[in-house]
Amino acid sequence: MSTVPPGTPCWTDLATPDLADAKRFYPELFGWTGRVSPQPEAGGYTFFLKDGRTVAGAGPPATPDQVPIWSTYVATDDADLVATRVEAAGGQVVVSPFDVFDQGRMAVFADPAGAVFSVWQPMAMPGAELFNVPGAMSWNELVTPDPEGAKGFYELVFGWHPEEQPMGPVEYTGWRCGAQIVAGMMPPLGDGFPADLPAYWSVYFAVADSDATAARAAELGGTILVPPRDIPAGSVAALRDPQGALFSVIALA
Repeated sequence: MSTVPPGTPCWTDLATPDLADAKRFYPELFGWTGRVSPQPEAGGYTFFLKDGRTVAGAGPPATPDQVPIWSTYVATDDADLVATRVEAAGGQVVVSPFDVFDQGRMAVFADPAGAVFSVWQPMAMPGAELFNVPGAMSWNELVTPDPEGAKGFYELVFGWHPEEQPMGPVEYTGWRCGAQIVAGMMPPLGDGFPADLPAYWSVYFAVADSDATAARAAELGGTILVPPRDIPAGSVAALRDPQGALFSVIALA
C-alpha cells in the first residue's frame, strides 16, 4: 500500500547524468543520507533518506539525451488503466507500464501540452515515507500555458477537480482528489524561466529557511532561478542543481 491515497503524488526522483555529484549536492543541501539499490540492474539507483525515512530517489537517465529532471509520481492502484485513460484523454504514453523488480509498477506519460509525469503502483516500495517536513517533498505543481486543457485531461486521468485558489495576481488552481487538495497548477510566470519552456511538473521540497537554502544551493554549485519570495503558503524559491535539474523549495508558513 502507498503511504498516500491513489491520485496523490507519492514519490519523486531525479534522472541525472552525474549521479555521483547528485549524491554530493542534495545530502549537503537537505541533510539526506543515501542508500544504493542492491539490484545491479538498477544502475546505482539511490534512495535518499531523511531521519531514516525515504523521501526521494536518484538514478541515471533513461536515455543518453534525457535532460536532468525531477519527476512527479502519482500513486495509483492500476498503472495500466491510467495508461488507457491518458491515451483516451489525448496524452502520450512515454514509457508503458512495467514492473520495477518487486518494488512496484510504474509508467511515464506526457499531457497534451508536453508536461511529463509518472505513476507508481506500489508493491514492496510504497513511495515516500515522509512529507511536509524540512528535507521532504511538500508540493507538486503543473506549470502550463494551457490550464483549460489540463483541467479536462487530469480530471479524466486521475479524477482531479480544479478549484481556483487566491494567489494575488496569478490565477492559481488547486487539484482536489477526494477531500484533499493534492497538487497545484499555474501559468508560466516568465521571470527567470525561458519563454519557450514547455509545460512541466515542478517538485517542491520543504525547508526551514528558503533564503538560507537558496544561498547554500549556490555555494554548492547550483543556481538560483527565482530568488525566495513570499506567497500565502510560505516562502518559495526556484533552483537548479549543478547539472541543471529544476526544483523548488518552500519554507511553509
